[in-house]
Order: sequence, then structure tokens, then C-alpha cells
Amino acid sequence: MESENKEKYKLFISNLPESPGVYQFLDEKKSILYIGKAKNLRKRVASYFSKDIFDNNKVRVLIKHTKDIKFILVNSESDALLLENNLIKKYQPKYNILLKDDKTFPWICIKKERFPRIFYTRNFVNDGSEYFGPYTSVVMVKTILNLIKKLYPLRSCKLDLAENKIRENKYKPCLEYHLGNCKAPCIRAQSSEDYTSNINSIKIILKGHLRDLQKYLESLMKKYSEKLDFENAQIIKEKIELISKFQSKSTIVNSKISNVDVFGIVEKGNNVCVNYLRVIDGAIIQVHSVNLKKKLDEKLNELLSIIILDVKQKMNSDAKEIIISLIPEIKLDGKRYVIPQKGDKLKLLELSLRNARITLHERIKQSLEKSNKFKVNKNVELEILKKDLRLNKLPIIIECFDNSNLQGTNPVAACVVFRNGIPSKKDYRHYNIKSVKGPNDFASMQEVVLRRYKRIINEKLNLPDLIIVDGGIGQLNAARKSLEELGIQKNVSIIGLAKRLEEIYSPNDSIPLYIDKNSSSLKIIQNIRNEAHRFGIGFHKLKRSNEMNNSVLDLINGVGSKTKDDLFKEFKSIEGIINANEEKLSEVIGKSRAKKIKFFFSDRKN
Repeated sequence: MESENKEKYKLFISNLPESPGVYQFLDEKKSILYIGKAKNLRKRVASYFSKDIFDNNKVRVLIKHTKDIKFILVNSESDALLLENNLIKKYQPKYNILLKDDKTFPWICIKKERFPRIFYTRNFVNDGSEYFGPYTSVVMVKTILNLIKKLYPLRSCKLDLAENKIRENKYKPCLEYHLGNCKAPCIRAQSSEDYTSNINSIKIILKGHLRDLQKYLESLMKKYSEKLDFENAQIIKEKIELISKFQSKSTIVNSKISNVDVFGIVEKGNNVCVNYLRVIDGAIIQVHSVNLKKKLDEKLNELLSIIILDVKQKMNSDAKEIIISLIPEIKLDGKRYVIPQKGDKLKLLELSLRNARITLHERIKQSLEKSNKFKVNKNVELEILKKDLRLNKLPIIIECFDNSNLQGTNPVAACVVFRNGIPSKKDYRHYNIKSVKGPNDFASMQEVVLRRYKRIINEKLNLPDLIIVDGGIGQLNAARKSLEELGIQKNVSIIGLAKRLEEIYSPNDSIPLYIDKNSSSLKIIQNIRNEAHRFGIGFHKLKRSNEMNNSVLDLINGVGSKTKDDLFKEFKSIEGIINANEEKLSEVIGKSRAKKIKFFFSDRKN
């Protein structure tokens, strides 16, 4: 930890309240690096700045890059947990663990609409609809939907059943109505009240409270029987039997365990897995696992707080009792936490822990297999590339250059770096062409290659094993001149890849090399070339866009470079500046300039 950072925040920390809250570490660009919660803000934040040696290097790097700290006071630890969870999801800071939604799993959706449809989906959309799941098996989803369909016929069409359209007789009953699969609310054959009542009963099923639904249906059957309405009584009886059959398929634990959530958490190294079981009326109705990796050596009880909150929100669980293997750092209000020592609750916890261990073991195993397989494949491919290009050594480090000067403007270049056949994006570089005027591909290539490797030599970094230039013999010779100027032409292999026929040129050889179009070697070279092209074009478009935007603002009297920088920093684009109101502009650049800008753009519209 740098001593200047310690002194900088010493006074600030001493003035922090000893209250629950959420703190944010920001970098020099005011971007959020980390969000944390605390029972005591002063103690928690001070703990980061009281060490000279950190157990975790990432914590040291985090503190080194922290240039500002913000905090928000809340009423309780529980409120701090909720606020932290929401802020992490919104800003996704670099040093926070991010819990991603399992969007690939199937969900059952009750669509937010008049006469809601019910269907299964793999896309979780925040449009106000209710989602139940996620389920680990599509078979389970279809079983539940089949039960619902037999119990309560609902519409499956996508018609807009607005009241005015139904009143104006816009629709006619379809085949589903005649087959008995829908009661046709589109022609008022089913009332909105009856449909809503069915939806409420379906929600009870999806939440797993089948016993309550059974009791309701039994009382309804009794009423029909008392009225001698035996036809409807028989329909209700069949529904009760369907529910009983469905319930018998669930894993029964103990009927006295009515409504609990179970969380088993295990760890191995930085890998953590939490298994969740939802138990209602003695039956396990839902199983879900969350895998994550530690980022800052987080404690298990700290992670458990976050995961319990996230899972309970995602699953819409209303359980008041939570069975766990350790007490979380922060407890949710109104929940009872139990670490069972014996009986059926202990068996449930052991089952959850066993599921978590198996899931974690499989995840680590798959990760290792994938990693090893990838390494083997890449080594084989690089060996083939070495042979095909007749290189002296294995091309572990490959660098590729691409020039961009669309329509002869804004000449730029890009360099991408691949290590062991994998993109090393932290080593990618953009270059503005400085010494070349006008579109001159050869001279631009010569300049960029010279600048690149002159710096690498000065900083005593490793030279690449292979250099690829996007172009033919002309670009290759230009790059070669720079290598000769630096005296490293014998230390590095270099080739040029011409686009038209994918010809590969080598120095001092006017006859190109043609590699089999289906070979792994050509695919590697093409992929690297395409990545360099993508990276370069993106920079070129950004530069042209900024130039265009700046040129527009340059037409406004009184708007200088600092004002432009402030505007783009706040509003991101010229469209954002145009759409901003005068009050917002005034907050950034003052009232006088704000009026000039609003007048300028309103005048151009007229």
C-alpha cells in the first residue's frame, strides 16, 4: 500500500460514521472498482488502509488504483446487503463477484397481459411478467405445464385481448376452444374474474403449495356436492387426483417440514459452489446450484449472504426458515436461520452439501479437461504452423499489423498479439500515423513496425516469434526495412498475408506460398489477420466519429477543447449533447455556453 494513499484517506476515514452502509472505491476516471457493505463503515473501510502487506495481491492492486471513496448510509445491515446487491448488478464493478442469471435454464412465465398466457422459456425478460424457476429439466417443466393445462384450460394465442376489442367482437373462437383447451375469453365465454382466479391457483401450484390448493378444491367439491351439482363435483375430484399423482412424484422428506429453503456451500481453492433446495409440504420441489470464483479472498459467510439474497429474489421464495451449514455475514430480516444437528433437517442439509460437492467437483474437472484439451490442440496446431511456414522455432508469440485509412482519411494502424494461439488483449495497441501524409500503406507500415519494436527493445521486453503484416510483398518489405534498421531482422520471422488469394509472402522470396485452404495453419493466420482488421477498423471509426463530432462543436463560438472534453465525458456522444436539456448542460459547462449550444442546434433544425 502506498503511504501517500494512507495519508490521503486517514482524515476521511476518521470522519466516517460507525453506522451500517455501502461503500464504493472509485478510480481516477470515477469508475466504480468495488462495492462493499458494512455493519460499521469506519471500521470496514479502515481495514483496507491499515495494512502494509496484503494476503491477496488483487486487494493491493485495488487499493493502489482507488482515487476516491463514496458511501451511502442505510438503516440496517439487511438494508446494506440489499443495496449492495442492487448496485453490483447495476454497475458490475471489476473487483466484485458477479452472480449471473441462469438464462440458459428453462423458466415458466406468466406473461404480464390481460388474460395472461403461461409458457416455458429460456429468456428471462424484465417486462413485469412473473417467472418461476429456473428448472434443471425441461421434462419437469412440461410435466408441470401439462398438469396446469388439465386443471385450468388457458389461452395460448398471442391476441391483444383488450376490453374494447373484445367488446367490439374483433375475434372468433379458434380450434383450441372447440377442443376444450381454452374457454375463449376472446368472445366473453370466460370472464376476467374466473380467468384471474385460475391464474392465482396456478401460482399456488408453481410455488409448490399444493396442500393449500388441495384443501381449497376439496371444500369446493363439497359445496358442489351439497348443491347436488355432481358434474362439477366430479371435475373437481379429477383435479384433486391429478394433483395427488403429481405430488407423489416429488421427493418426500418429511411432511412436517412445510416451507423451508436449504443452502449448502462448499469451496475448493477459489472455486465455490452453493446448492439450493426448496422444500414445501415435505417435498423437494426445486434444486438449483450457483458456481462462482472468489476475487478478493472473500469469506464463505460473506458470499453466502449475497447468494441467499440473490437466489431468494430469483426464486420468489417466501420461506421464513433457512437451513444452512454456517451463519451468513448478514441475515435477512424476518428469516430464521437454522444449523441442524440431527433429524430430517440435518439430512436435508447433508443432501444439499453432497449436491454442492458433486457439482463443484464436476465443474473443476470439466475446466481442467477443457484447459488441457485446449493446450494440447493449440500446441499441435502451432507445431503444424511452424512446419508449414518453415520457421526456426515454435511461434508462441505472434503479432499482426493492419493499416486503416478508409477514403484516405485518418490513417491509423493496429497491432494484435496472440500468445500460445490465444488473443492477449491487454497487449493490443492502436497507432496514429505521425510521419506519413496522405494514404501510403507502405510508409505507414514501416513507421508503425519501427515504433513498435523500438519501444520493445528499449523496455527490454520479449520480441515475437512471428510477425504477420496484412498485405502483400510491398507491406512486407516495408516492415522488413524497420526490422533491419533496428538490427533484429535475424531474430524474428515475418510474413505478409495478401487478401485476394490468401497468398503468404516471405522476405527475399517473390514467389508466394499457398497453404491448403482447409489447413489449421491458414485458419490460424486468417483468424489473427481478421482480429487485427477488426481492432483497427474499430479505432478508425471511433477517430472519424470524434473528428466529425469535434468539427461540429468547433463551429460554436466560445466552445474550446476543454469544453468539448467535458461535454463528451458527461454525454458520451454528439447525440447525447444535442438531446440534453439546457439545465443539464449548464451543470457541466455553465449557463452561457449551454445557451449557445442549445441555440446552435435548434437553429440548425429550423
